[in-house]
Amino acid sequence: MADKALKIAIVAGEESGDLLGADIVRSLGKATGREVRLVGLGGRHLQALGLVPPFDAGEIALMGFSAILRDLPRLMRRINQLAKSIADEKPDCLITIDSPDFSLRVARKVRAANPSIPIIHYVCPSVWAWRPSRAAAMKPYVDHILCILPFEVKELERLGGPPGTYVGHRLMHDAGVLAAAKAQDLPRDLAEDRVKTLLVLPGSRRGEVRRLLEPFGETVSLLRARGHRLRLMLPTVPHVAELIRAGVTRWDEKPEIILDPQRKWQAFGKADAALIASGTVSLELALAGVPMISCYRLDPVARTAAPYLVSVWSALLPNLISDRALIPEFYNEYVKPNNLCRQLEALFADSGMRAWQKQGFDEIRRRMATEKPSGDIAASVVLRQIRKAP
Repeated sequence: MADKALKIAIVAGEESGDLLGADIVRSLGKATGREVRLVGLGGRHLQALGLVPPFDAGEIALMGFSAILRDLPRLMRRINQLAKSIADEKPDCLITIDSPDFSLRVARKVRAANPSIPIIHYVCPSVWAWRPSRAAAMKPYVDHILCILPFEVKELERLGGPPGTYVGHRLMHDAGVLAAAKAQDLPRDLAEDRVKTLLVLPGSRRGEVRRLLEPFGETVSLLRARGHRLRLMLPTVPHVAELIRAGVTRWDEKPEIILDPQRKWQAFGKADAALIASGTVSLELALAGVPMISCYRLDPVARTAAPYLVSVWSALLPNLISDRALIPEFYNEYVKPNNLCRQLEALFADSGMRAWQKQGFDEIRRRMATEKPSGDIAASVVLRQIRKAP
């Protein structure tokens, strides 16, 4: 019946995936005029749309081999629990979002339990960067992949993976990003003696935050010692906010900690530069037009394994999309505050490095442009898969 509610299962374990899922759900409701009932796992954005998760999505927001190995028994219990509950609900479709180490295991078990449920994965695993055999391995239990990078559809085809559709990125049409980009395009005082507004973004996972707060604090101290007057703004997410508040008590200059999404985009618009943990936030900043440098410290197990598994030339989406070394990246022992502060000084000034990044950000916007918002494109793919289901 046309007025029957759509029942959609979603698995979204991280903040970024939760946002993508919420976009699809709203677009599905708009496209069909039907109520969308949710089952599965998600965070605050999906919960605001009616999802009641069986456990806290923060439990699977893990990063690094060490964290996954340490928590493997608990993760397997959660995978089995979630897959069974989804299969029992018999949804019209299952949408797994990012977090492939968790979500694709759920997808595989759901397919085994109930092969009639269409399964779509949102955010293509980076098979083009490492472990390319994963592409073909997904084909038996993933019917379609929603890609957020323009080149991924062809890469999936080349590697024998499931069919894909480039849906663009939700940030391209996000009102907050657009407002921040408009503010960044205004004339800006780059005088050396001004107060510089620095965004500090140490990550959204606890391990990231613990490994980066200290060197980021030391970088701030060095900038102050070199005569810079700073305004520090630190947008973050609720599940790491207390960890951050405790960590910055030792900083010479205390940042303004921001949890409100609207104030986050206002901070992006005001920022002269950003010091970040490598991750999705790099694309948010690039589309907003904020110059940045990126850092990451891997956990010990990942540090040993990474050279043998990773083949891509950059870990940052802005660099890969633009095919340029736009944003400097510093990893592990190269996260040195003495270097970071000098890199930031170049971005504070009217420099070639700042101009190079700004020009590259314009190119990224051109390459990622779509005629419709990504949530609407993704929803149309989901509805096609539902119609094809037996």
